[in-house]
Amino acid sequence: MQTSTSLQDSRTSVRVVAIAAVLTEELLTQARQSIVAHSGQIEAERWLTAAPMGIFGRGAVEWTVQLPAEAMESLRTGFRSLSEAARADFAVLSGSLIGQVPRMVAFDMDSTLIQGEVIDELAKLAGVGDQVSAITSAAMRGELVFQESFRKRVALLRGLPESAALGLLGSISLMPGAERLFAVLRALHVRTVVLSGGFTFFGVDLQRRLDIDEIHANLLDMRDGVVTGEIRGEIVDGARKAALLGQIATREQIALHQTAAVGDGANDLPMLRLSGLGVAFHAKPLVRASAECSISYQALDALLYLFGLTDDAIQRCEAQAR
Repeated sequence: MQTSTSLQDSRTSVRVVAIAAVLTEELLTQARQSIVAHSGQIEAERWLTAAPMGIFGRGAVEWTVQLPAEAMESLRTGFRSLSEAARADFAVLSGSLIGQVPRMVAFDMDSTLIQGEVIDELAKLAGVGDQVSAITSAAMRGELVFQESFRKRVALLRGLPESAALGLLGSISLMPGAERLFAVLRALHVRTVVLSGGFTFFGVDLQRRLDIDEIHANLLDMRDGVVTGEIRGEIVDGARKAALLGQIATREQIALHQTAAVGDGANDLPMLRLSGLGVAFHAKPLVRASAECSISYQALDALLYLFGLTDDAIQRCEAQAR
């Protein structure tokens, strides 16, 4: 029979964050009941926004919870169900990054920082949109090996005029919340990195628009004014993203537990798992189920609540970044 001391020793401190357009008392009650049902003990409750909705058109609250370590995954699973039913985002956060702003955040680009996939837009211009889009969707669901699917898609772009490709620059909208997120991270001196299975020519333009510290993506070969259908250099796939995350963290003398990673596709999972906090953003079901936490219903800057920032702190950082 376990003693009360051994039961206490088996518990771990976690932070539960809830984010929704409006955090109603009914939803808050359901969340608290879910925590208690998993033998969690709520030690503190803190609003990150005004209740029930803050200045940015959403509500966010966090609970500090003592939870049996073995209940962590079942609580996350329970919150996924509540999230889908209520169209709200819940995160169960553990580890050394709890309530702290990371020193570095790595982002996917396509469908994470921008509202679309550059390769799909290039394919439309080349007249092979349906073929490429089908391959892209299967790859993001994890049904195809990324490198193989990527080479097939790029080969279909052969002959596309370089001017048409470059004409995409600035034409794909930023993900809502991206500008605020990067302004705040810049004010907090957080290093920002893009690790993308997309293309360098678009990433460099995005780097300028959002003032991103560095970008790693695929170099689309263009010669004699046309796309050749080939990639120059090593393909940035899931394994490469994780390797780059580790290399950059080492170079910048940042411990991996002080990093966060954000992405939407199966090829983002290796870096999400390697980082101190992996966030699936508007992600495919496989990625949502595999990542530590997800944001599925809010804008990109809702990520800041996972770092423990309040609306007041976000406003101050925005003002400082101007």
